[in-house]
Amino acid sequence: MLVRLSTYSGEYLAPTLFKHFFWKNYARETKVLFSICNILKKKNEDLMPKNPAAEFNSASQQSGNGFIYDKKPFKMICKTSKEYYWCLCGRSKRQPLCDGTHKNPQMNIKLKPVKFTVTESKEYWLCNCKQTSNRPFCDGTHKREDIQAAVK
Repeated sequence: MLVRLSTYSGEYLAPTLFKHFFWKNYARETKVLFSICNILKKKNEDLMPKNPAAEFNSASQQSGNGFIYDKKPFKMICKTSKEYYWCLCGRSKRQPLCDGTHKNPQMNIKLKPVKFTVTESKEYWLCNCKQTSNRPFCDGTHKREDIQAAVK
């Protein structure tokens, strides 16, 4: 009896040789698969916009996340020569940008807006769920079930 392996070569083996051949190729194919995954992950990280002002502005490293304003990001054209202030508290009436609502003493908001600039003028997706780990840019966190359920 011969066993057909799911390898690119399509070789046929006797059952006694199957186990040895399978594990030898499994290890090789797994290494290739992990290499491809790492390349794709690196490529996606390179495509994610970065905030050049983050290293000079401590507001981007705040520990908390704000109120979930919306369950989808906001597309905005940003220009290189401008500074923007992204609302982190989630209470601004001019989302996704800050309108100073966090300064209201009755609201007792500890989160400050995140100052950001961009390296090239184009459309960017800004986070409106306020849960992103790539502030102020959307990283897809809004797709989580808890965030989708929080906003009707």
